[in-house]
Amino acid sequence: MKCGRPKWMLRQLFQVFFLSVLTVLIVGAVIAYLLYFLPSYPPSNLISYHKYQQKASQQSAIISSSLEDATVANHFQDLQLIPLEAAPVRHVSKRDLQNRQQELERELEWALRVPGGERGGARSKCSMFTCFDIHRCGALNGTLSVYIYPIYQWMVDGQLVQQSLSHEFYQFLQAIKRSPYYVSNPNDACVFVPTIDLLNLNKLTVSSEDILAVLSSLEFWGNAGRNHVLLTLFPGNSPLLSLKTNAIIASAGLFVENYRLGFHIPVITPSPGVLNRASNASKNAIGENQVRNSHWIAVAPQGAFSFDLLSSNNNDYSILFLDYCHNKDGTRMRNYSVRCSKYHQMYQYPDVMKEFDFCLVIRDLGSPVLWEVMSVGCIPVIVADHQRLPFDEVIDWRRSSIQLYEHQMHQLSSIINSISEGRRRRLKKQVKFIFDKYFSSMNQITMTLLTTLKDKIFSHYAMSIHEWNGIEGYGSSYVQSPLFNPIIAPRDSGFTAVILAYERVPSLFTVIQRVSQVPSLVKILVVWNNQLKDPPSLDSWPKVGVPVKIIRTKENKMSNRFFPYDEIETEAVFAVDDDIVMLTVDEMEFGFETWREYPDRIVGFPSRSHVWDNTTHRWKYESEWTSEISMVLTGAAFYHKFWHYAYTNELPRDIRDWVDAKMNCEDIAMNFLVSARTGKSPIKVTPRKKFKCPTCSNNEMLSADSGHMVERTECINRFTQIMGFMPLIPTEFRADPVLFKVDGVPSKLKRYHDMGTL
Repeated sequence: MKCGRPKWMLRQLFQVFFLSVLTVLIVGAVIAYLLYFLPSYPPSNLISYHKYQQKASQQSAIISSSLEDATVANHFQDLQLIPLEAAPVRHVSKRDLQNRQQELERELEWALRVPGGERGGARSKCSMFTCFDIHRCGALNGTLSVYIYPIYQWMVDGQLVQQSLSHEFYQFLQAIKRSPYYVSNPNDACVFVPTIDLLNLNKLTVSSEDILAVLSSLEFWGNAGRNHVLLTLFPGNSPLLSLKTNAIIASAGLFVENYRLGFHIPVITPSPGVLNRASNASKNAIGENQVRNSHWIAVAPQGAFSFDLLSSNNNDYSILFLDYCHNKDGTRMRNYSVRCSKYHQMYQYPDVMKEFDFCLVIRDLGSPVLWEVMSVGCIPVIVADHQRLPFDEVIDWRRSSIQLYEHQMHQLSSIINSISEGRRRRLKKQVKFIFDKYFSSMNQITMTLLTTLKDKIFSHYAMSIHEWNGIEGYGSSYVQSPLFNPIIAPRDSGFTAVILAYERVPSLFTVIQRVSQVPSLVKILVVWNNQLKDPPSLDSWPKVGVPVKIIRTKENKMSNRFFPYDEIETEAVFAVDDDIVMLTVDEMEFGFETWREYPDRIVGFPSRSHVWDNTTHRWKYESEWTSEISMVLTGAAFYHKFWHYAYTNELPRDIRDWVDAKMNCEDIAMNFLVSARTGKSPIKVTPRKKFKCPTCSNNEMLSADSGHMVERTECINRFTQIMGFMPLIPTEFRADPVLFKVDGVPSKLKRYHDMGTL
């Protein structure tokens, strides 16, 4: 009998085969659909993103001559931006914009979508994660990369967009080109800058719609201008804000209602006449008529509304009202370097405002008045209820200005009069610091804009508000104790010893045994900085009467010793190296008692100084034994645990990165930080001079390197450059215990009898 398979089994196999073929067809159709339609929207993965960007760029590109592009590129390489009349011509039609209108709407709608399907307006939804494609910005290891379009003469339907480019716009482009953020390859760019001069929109011969037509024709404008930055200094509400675009608008005088929070960037408008006038820095250019000492508020010309707001103060003799000067026939003078008072006295402007403590800036922050006021060191009194102050996300204007509401104008004299002399000095110094660092030139303004943009994109690397404005007044005399109780610290809480260790186990154990005998010790914290070698086993550690906690770090960094560890529960920290085995118990206890009297300072044993070298015109690190010191090294020093937080969160990142890269100078950085925040010098205790590990070999000690002194000199100059001033304060003070040098008194009768000698 012949065997065969049952019919039901064949039928089942046929059904499985049919379902498999059907599944393959359905999946293939879905993939084909997605490949065809998905590029209309930004994809989620990075590989698809690059393909999408290339396709979007091809769709929006205008075919141009490669010869013309090469010509423009050569000019950029030579840092000689060509004049507009020498640039190639490109033609744009508004019909192209109308054809792309639906596509633009779809791009804008996608950018403004939020999770959950909710949709909202541009002001409420636009952010660095919706209207900006942050995924483009990882190509250069977390560094901002900016591409500048070549210069073209743009023609919209046969009409030239602009006749020439302003001098300030050329300076803006040059600053970007010379910055470390510039890239010549657009594929590496995170941010794109068009070369259309939008600084003064009054000089454009076309409408805002024509501008959008030009912008939309740019090669990389895809997604409605995403990742593009447009700079305008147009006073008041710029027409650019009404454009349907995802570009970041950097504008002066931004009003609150048109400001995209966390996205747009308010900037400052410089005065072109003063910006290019070398005599601005001269202190000899006073007004034609000397200003009377009783005048202490200057009001620069800012329109009729300024006089309306000041009507209640019109008869106040302490206010000098300035306005444009007029000829005898009533016409305005063309000499804009002079201003006249209401009594027709003529003054040099803005030099006249150097004689004043306060200068009023009313309403129009898009005008150059704020810049002019700060350029001469006058404290701005700002009255602008509905406008954003320049770079107010990073600049703390409370430290450098007085801000009033319009309804407070009748109290102007009493408010200004109530400001103390000390605060006036701090405000003036901070005005100078902010202006010199961020606003003094078009180059500085551009770099401030780029740095602000970098902090927005790479927020995890962003500078803190203290770094932007100076750590409690870097560059100024505004220093104060950061501690709540600067008089004396409690004795009962004791101190925590933080020991930085790597592999010198015998000397580490000796340090632990010695420190554990100090009566005020509460805890020992060992920061094990060696990732290649495990710390000793627990049973081999010295048996002491206080808790010993071992923290293993992830990277070998010198800054690890200053991390704000949760294990530090006491106010006082005793930082000690694992080779400081020569300190006695009495010396350490006396050091802690001295710190209690000076809890906002570094109190310790090894001291150093800095001196100015007239030959090299640089600071020099000095370890010679002199009466004057300016640093106490944290290899053996007491300080408040607050400084661990300040070192990690407030010290400029450039300093911390330098320390970790050089594996040196963390103690100098800490001295810079404390002196800058407090305005005080450190305290050296006991006369001991030598702090050399007797059992360590030279190759185990960083300070034994022949280049150690040279490198630490370099650290001092580098830190001074980053901070903008030298914060270290020399002193000739040293703390010794009572009866220390009194002859005839037995050492056993002294409280601290076991004190080391030189």
